[in-house]
Amino acid sequence: MLGLLIVDDEEGVRRSLRKVLEPEGYAVCTAGDGREAIDIVRRDTQRIETVICDYKMPGIDGLETLVEIGQLNHEITRIMLTGYATMESAIESVNAGIDGFLTKPFSNMELRAKVREYNLKKHLKQFVSEQVFLEMQRKGAAIVPRRQEVSVLFCDIRGFTRMSETLDAEELSHILNTFYFSPLDAIICEYGGMLDKHIGDGIMGVFGAPLDSGDGARQSVLCALRMMEEMERINNQCAEKGVPLSIGIGIGTGEVMAGIFGSTRKKEYTVFGSAVNVAARLEETAGKNQILLCENTFKNMEATPEVQVEQIAPVELKGIGREVKIYRVHRFEA
Repeated sequence: MLGLLIVDDEEGVRRSLRKVLEPEGYAVCTAGDGREAIDIVRRDTQRIETVICDYKMPGIDGLETLVEIGQLNHEITRIMLTGYATMESAIESVNAGIDGFLTKPFSNMELRAKVREYNLKKHLKQFVSEQVFLEMQRKGAAIVPRRQEVSVLFCDIRGFTRMSETLDAEELSHILNTFYFSPLDAIICEYGGMLDKHIGDGIMGVFGAPLDSGDGARQSVLCALRMMEEMERINNQCAEKGVPLSIGIGIGTGEVMAGIFGSTRKKEYTVFGSAVNVAARLEETAGKNQILLCENTFKNMEATPEVQVEQIAPVELKGIGREVKIYRVHRFEA
């Protein structure tokens, strides 16, 4: 059952909400104040899927409570409940990343519908990148395919096949999700990239689509360096597990076709073009803990003096049909 936490200092409200939402299939628990709610989530961050929290409470208020809960587990759907609705509190909630806003009084039907809606939107963000989700909201889901200049980053684990043969499924899943996908996906988003997809143990990130920031090449390289640093930190922290993760990264920059593609059964926002192929081949060429760039990426991030890059011998990349100039990022100066 999906865990739902109701936080309100009035027992009657807690009891009423529980009565309405339990028939919807939620395992409902309650808290009388923010501190109690935070403790409940902290004890089991994976059990609670949704938190409905009153805005005005003694002690820490609802916004502070939901912000702290979000820091414990950002995947929890957080809904603000208030009878003191003001434009200021609504804006404050949105800016804090709160997923939904319910104003008292409301009908039972509205409550059930809104909880379903906010949960659905939260889950959709796991399948559609934040940038694409916001662009769909802004344009009414009509994102027209167009040509854009982007930087594409591919990351892959070195020796993954051997690792998958020596670990059982549960242990492999835990290592990948906890020490690889979760931290590196977050870094791509932190640097303004769009998390495009996972392909096996590979990660594909796009910088410059759907929104063009103007510095996609630079951000992709800084992102790659940060990913390397994070993997080093994780390996040092988990040395006793005896399963070090080494990665290789390739970055290609160029014009692509960007948009929503697919069938009536499955669609996704993605990019097609030579920059994607170049990035994928560079990642395959990269050695352990190496970052390789194409010439376009190098030229577009030259105004990044803190990143040290050297040209290495050109190679003919599979599927490209010509020799490509390659650059290796070998030092980062703070």
